[in-house]
Amino acid sequence: MALTEMSTPILLASALAGINVLLLGALTLVWVRNYWTFRTPLILGLLAFGAVMLIENGVALYFFFSTRKLYSMNPDVQGIVAVLRALQSLALFFLTYVTMK
Repeated sequence: MALTEMSTPILLASALAGINVLLLGALTLVWVRNYWTFRTPLILGLLAFGAVMLIENGVALYFFFSTRKLYSMNPDVQGIVAVLRALQSLALFFLTYVTMK
């Protein structure tokens, strides 16, 4: 699907998923470094969280750009998907901020 064919909410959701991938990449790198230093189960759990969220956002990006059917029939669903991506981005921003401190 070309960018010009995407609705505004799906374009926004795609951009937010891309931002989420960047934030999760930074977080995961920090957690990998911390795990090699401290070897705690908590950090291992954070690594698992980061990996799962990276996969989820990557798959979302794939579907946003590869299929015309996903969310395409209902503008209300498109808006909800964009809001959920925005909330996820906000949560990841806060997590990234406190992790980098």
